[in-house]
Amino acid sequence: MDQPNTPAAARSETRFSDILYEKIIGMIAEGRFALNERLPSEPNLALMLGASRPVVREALERLRADQLIVSRKGSGSYVRQRPDSSVLKTVPVGSLADVQRFFEFRAGLEAEAAELAARNWQPQDKIRISAAFSALEHCLQNGELGADEDQALHGAIAAATGNQFHTIVREWFKPHIAIGMSVTRSLSLKRTPDHVREVQDEHAAIVEAVFARRETAAHDAMKVHILNARARMFQGVEVQIGS
Repeated sequence: MDQPNTPAAARSETRFSDILYEKIIGMIAEGRFALNERLPSEPNLALMLGASRPVVREALERLRADQLIVSRKGSGSYVRQRPDSSVLKTVPVGSLADVQRFFEFRAGLEAEAAELAARNWQPQDKIRISAAFSALEHCLQNGELGADEDQALHGAIAAATGNQFHTIVREWFKPHIAIGMSVTRSLSLKRTPDHVREVQDEHAAIVEAVFARRETAAHDAMKVHILNARARMFQGVEVQIGS
């Protein structure tokens, strides 16, 4: 079976709106647009960034979807979160939007894998999943990155589905999965131990549901975990904007 185009290879050029999206995130991360500060208007942003208003509007829509900015009716868009600047250093230039899109893709795929794993796991799968979870716990205890161990846990769950296509797809997209995991786990090292424990508790909830053969719970726990990982990429100091 031929390998399909990966997200990066599927397009010959990065969309200009994705580049603007990344530029604005960089400005927020650098503090050029402060938390709770109103962004320049669309015409001013277009002038500042050398882009058309439709392209700027598309970038802003993506920023709203990722909860980096929030709109107030009749007032404009305001900075809601300030991501750590290391986010932009970890991913290839122009690909941050695709990293976020890939999290969206993973949320559906891996939730289904967890559900199937809960239905189909065999004793050898339980051994493999338990070992991967323990290795990840060891990384947590020692303040290590644990990106490879994180990959191994998710891979063991995919293998436990009994459906080889879940494993094949993970191999196809392994570099993309690795980027997202490296970013989120690198950021975790900068956060409090309680925060890191919350991430591991999400893994524990998935593993527990899989071993208990609670298919719906395993599906939901995995989906929550992936979407939380997506959100964690941009978590920093967060402020709520009143309506």
